[in-house]
Amino acid sequence: MTTVAKSPPDGPVTPLHRNRDFMLLWSGSAVSIVGSTASTVAYPLLVLALTGSASDAGIAGFFALLPTLLFQLPAGALVDRWNRKRLMIWCDVLRCLGAASIVAAMVLGELRLAHILVVGFAEGTFSVFYGLAAHAAVPNVVGPGQLRQALSHNEARGRAATMLGTPLGGILFGVGRSVPFLLDAVSYLVALVGLLLVRKDFEAERTTRRTGGMASQVWEGLVWLKDQPFVRATTLLVAGSNFLFRALFLIVIVMATAAGASSAGIGIMVGAAGAGGVLGSLTATWFGRRFSLAALVIGANWVWALLMGVIVYADHLVVLTVAYAAMWFVGPVWNVAVGSYQLAITPDRLRGRVLAATSMLSAGALPIGALVGGLLLDAVGPQRAAAALAVWMVLLACAATFSRSVRRSTADSVDS
Repeated sequence: MTTVAKSPPDGPVTPLHRNRDFMLLWSGSAVSIVGSTASTVAYPLLVLALTGSASDAGIAGFFALLPTLLFQLPAGALVDRWNRKRLMIWCDVLRCLGAASIVAAMVLGELRLAHILVVGFAEGTFSVFYGLAAHAAVPNVVGPGQLRQALSHNEARGRAATMLGTPLGGILFGVGRSVPFLLDAVSYLVALVGLLLVRKDFEAERTTRRTGGMASQVWEGLVWLKDQPFVRATTLLVAGSNFLFRALFLIVIVMATAAGASSAGIGIMVGAAGAGGVLGSLTATWFGRRFSLAALVIGANWVWALLMGVIVYADHLVVLTVAYAAMWFVGPVWNVAVGSYQLAITPDRLRGRVLAATSMLSAGALPIGALVGGLLLDAVGPQRAAAALAVWMVLLACAATFSRSVRRSTADSVDS
């Protein structure tokens, strides 16, 4: 198992809230996440208003998500080859222009479905590049011993911004169809200004020239991942839990409806789950300092398995909401612990490619989970569908418990 080298800092480490470059990157990304989430909610509403076709809205959603599956691996190689800050700047510029083109077309009365599909696909593509570059840049922006804390801040930022952007998209669309997309364009401008003000480089000095084509560089990242048993095992466990969470989302909504929840009640339940995720993000550093990686990985899976049992037998909306929110609380604790370790041990020259490979595996389970959740509901009903997922979660917990690479992990911390 690879161990994390800990070198003492050369001098006093600037706290994150006083780290100018980190705060510029953090706050700019927070604003852009709010804008992009609002426009993501507004896109299907816009297509429905434009064409009146639910299938067209589904096609628009498919085109926006397709780059996540198509471009992760090549984007990872390019993130390791190109200047990351410059790449992120261009991504913000192009995403801003895409959102602005939607606004301009609506103002001129010339908006067409094809335009929406192209912009959605392009924005999704640039977001893949931006996300990988931003994640790979974190160790180069924060000080020694701050990686876990920085990822905890990023988790909280993403979840809080998504919580804000989701209802905001619907509200702003009601004010005017172009308003969410105008907000999206402005949010990318704000993030762009923040990036332009950052002084630090987003990659370590690259002293060797890369050789070989794209395929060989992607393969280099995959080989490195294959040789890291702990990272490989936890990536597969993440894929399994992502599959469960995506299937569970629809099942929980149906269970809440059966328990008498109104649409407002369901909104409150989803909001409570989001709040649980934010709280988990804020406490992730505390857990990481007190428990080993192996304990966190194994414990998280068993807590999820236990909460799935509660959900199966929940006969009251409050019990269902609390259990579901608790499941969301655990997720960021896992993400920060495992993610900070992975970033710490991955060589900077490989970070984009390794992040792309792990994202490809974990994100690939999401559409499958959505499909299986719907099929289970149709076939056996919500309670039995939840029971099937509970069995799946127990199997994942057993896999984590009996995994040699997880149990033998010698890395208790990535921070000093």
